[in-house]
Amino acid sequence: MATDLQTILQLKVPLIVTVGARRVSVETVLGLGPGSIVELGKPADEDLEVLINNKQIGTGEAVKVYENFGVRITNIQPTEQLVEAMAG
Repeated sequence: MATDLQTILQLKVPLIVTVGARRVSVETVLGLGPGSIVELGKPADEDLEVLINNKQIGTGEAVKVYENFGVRITNIQPTEQLVEAMAG
């Protein structure tokens, strides 16, 4: 049984960090090009959503890790809810 648990714990799941979202018309999408800016309507200092299987499991703030972006977790759901999110 312990081997089964170790196998499950090694599974990889997609972790998504949502900066923001906005609905736009097809016309707007077709007009996008290099240099276009799409305002997301979310304050820059507001926490980002952290999702697993498209279910929010916590929040975090954007950080710079050398030359990459990262997320510092500021809030995370209890273990039971994390497992439920990973189950799909």
